[in-house]
Amino acid sequence: PASPASPAPAAPSWIDLALASEWRGYRRDTLPTAWRFDRDGVLTFSGAGGDIITRRQFGNFELELEWRISAAGNSGVFYRATEGTRAIYENAAEMQVLDNAAHPDGRLATTSAGSNFALHGPARDVSRPAGEWQQARLVVRGPHVEHWLNGVKVVEYELWSPEWKALVAASKFTAWPAYGWNDRGHIGLQDHGDTVAFRRMRIREIAP
Repeated sequence: PASPASPAPAAPSWIDLALASEWRGYRRDTLPTAWRFDRDGVLTFSGAGGDIITRRQFGNFELELEWRISAAGNSGVFYRATEGTRAIYENAAEMQVLDNAAHPDGRLATTSAGSNFALHGPARDVSRPAGEWQQARLVVRGPHVEHWLNGVKVVEYELWSPEWKALVAASKFTAWPAYGWNDRGHIGLQDHGDTVAFRRMRIREIAP
């Protein structure tokens, strides 16, 4: 008789990131007090405390979260961050979190909500007004990266490609040789001085 078919491998499980135990400060052992989780798993930043990163590291992954920014506010989600540079933005790429209507960065697509900050802008603005929750999804597989905002794929690019290298060379990131070259690292959330909240954060590893 024929051998029974092998069961399909189980899909990687989601990791809940809406827990204080999953985070710490960039180049610090503890979570700064300016970042606080409430009983519903909402992480809010207010005050001054520095950027934070996940305790775990990820290479190929799918990240889902919701963010809510204050009026004229600015923040960001970094990926594949390491701690080999003074600041997280000197080595890790960023998905922009922004109030497009009131913040000056909203005037340029490349620095608007959902952009690959300063390099790739969304084809159109699908962000919601400040104070409303926005659904974000980040898919990173090898050099391929997708930014999704409110159910729409707004940015897609290839790390390390000739186009990407040219964009980096023409940007402020050319001053930092480590920028964007990590193939594995932490997820980071930015302290840009403005009140911002995150919720429903989860991540899973995906196949290369």
